[in-house]
Amino acid sequence: QVQLVESGGGSVQVGGSLRLSCVASGYTSSSNCMGWFRQAPGKEREGVAGISIGGGNTYYADSVKGRFTISRDNAKSTVDLQMNSLKPEDTAVYYCAAGPPWLSSCGIYRYQYTYWGQGTQVTVSS
Repeated sequence: QVQLVESGGGSVQVGGSLRLSCVASGYTSSSNCMGWFRQAPGKEREGVAGISIGGGNTYYADSVKGRFTISRDNAKSTVDLQMNSLKPEDTAVYYCAAGPPWLSSCGIYRYQYTYWGQGTQVTVSS
């Protein structure tokens, strides 16, 4: 059974920073694309950042480029999302996601991901 567990969410003021972490278990996460998605109330879940299997390639939504950084540590089966210069529109539930083992093309699209965490709330207030 694949499990993804997020941590690090919380409340922060505009311009602040948060770091989200996700720990994977139950499979060889080093062979999977990993990513972060978010869903605000009344909106569709959207891709925020993705990272390739070896960590050499990263992908970002235009709305977070230059502010968010995704990284992974395959030895620890973790993927992190460093979020800087946070804005009120970043408020959402953030989900960690992992792709199927047979998919090598990573990115920030939902079809590229099979496994999901339970989500962690991020609230940015002005």
